[in-house]
Order: sequence, then structure tokens, then C-alpha cells
Amino acid sequence: MFEIIKSGGWMMWPLMICSIGAMGIVAERFWTLQRKKIMPQDLVLQVWKLHRENRIDEMTLRRLKTSSPLGSIIAAGIANSAHGREMMKESIEDVGRQVTHDLERFLDALGTIAEISPLLGLLGTVFGMIEIFSELLQHGAGDPTVLAGGISVALITTATGLTVAIPSLVFHRYFLRRVDEFVINMEMEALRLIEMMHGEREAVL
Repeated sequence: MFEIIKSGGWMMWPLMICSIGAMGIVAERFWTLQRKKIMPQDLVLQVWKLHRENRIDEMTLRRLKTSSPLGSIIAAGIANSAHGREMMKESIEDVGRQVTHDLERFLDALGTIAEISPLLGLLGTVFGMIEIFSELLQHGAGDPTVLAGGISVALITTATGLTVAIPSLVFHRYFLRRVDEFVINMEMEALRLIEMMHGEREAVL
């Protein structure tokens, strides 16, 4: 591995940094974007029980807000219950946008890595080809195997750039899709609970 990095030239080091950064972001997002952390399974049921027992107060709302992203969205709706259903819906959507921003943390960086890695690889190859042709101008092309070997070394950065970019792009799209699904489901759960609390929907949990 070290020999491959060494043969690829100095442009391999930025690519290695991109690779390490991408792996770190993917691991962190897998750890953070777990359904049990974003949407605790029994949270809606617990809030519904608290509402039926008339035990939702300011302290309960604060705990609910900090418990999870779903709790934050539900707390926003309940906190504005005195202002009517439309205001509650708007507050849920506002907090949903903030939650979306938080859940998409580091995804812009992952997308940037996916975009620039092939360009860095191509740039490394261009530098390598320039160096090869400079050598040819100075010493001639007496041995074709030297030229072929030089080209293969120059192409290492392109292959490395693509190797970094393809998984980064796949995981970037995957996590964006996962965040979108979480946000839509959380808003639906919050609205469903609000409607149940107002008697507009049967309390089937």
C-alpha cells in the first residue's frame, strides 16, 4: 500500500486525506442516524399518555425537546397548542427544517469529497504525464517499457480519486435520502399526535 501511495506522487496525500475524512464522516453518520436515536419507538405513546393524564408541563416539554429530534418536533407543536392548529403545524415545520439541518451535518463535506476526489486524481495524472514527457524530451524514448511504466504510475492517482469518490457519492446520496425519510416521518408523527390530542383522529398507536 505504501509503495502505491509513494509511486502515485505527492497528489496521493490529499487523496488519502479525503479518503480518511470520508470514512470518518460515514462512520459518524451511521452512528448518529440510528432510528432509535432519531425516532424513539415509544415516544409518541409516552407523550399521548402524559397528555391523557394532564401531566405535560414546562419541564416535561423541555425534557421532550432535548430527548431526540422527534421529541423536539413534538414539543414545538405542543408548546404552540394555544395558538390553534395552523400555528402548531407551522411551528412543527419550522423545527423540522432546523432538525433537517442538524441531521445533514457533515453531508456537505462528504459531497464535496465526492466531487473533488476525481479532479484531484486527474490533476495528479496530468502532473505525472507532464513529468513523463519532460523526461522523454530530455532522454528520448529508447525503452517503450519505461514510457508504459511511467503512464501506469501517473494513472494511479486517477484510479485512487475514483476509488474515493464513488463510495463517497453513494453514501452521500444514501444519507440524504435517510434524513429526508426521517424528517417526513417525524412531522407526520407529530401531526398525528396533535390531531389525536385535539380529538380529530382516533388514538390508535
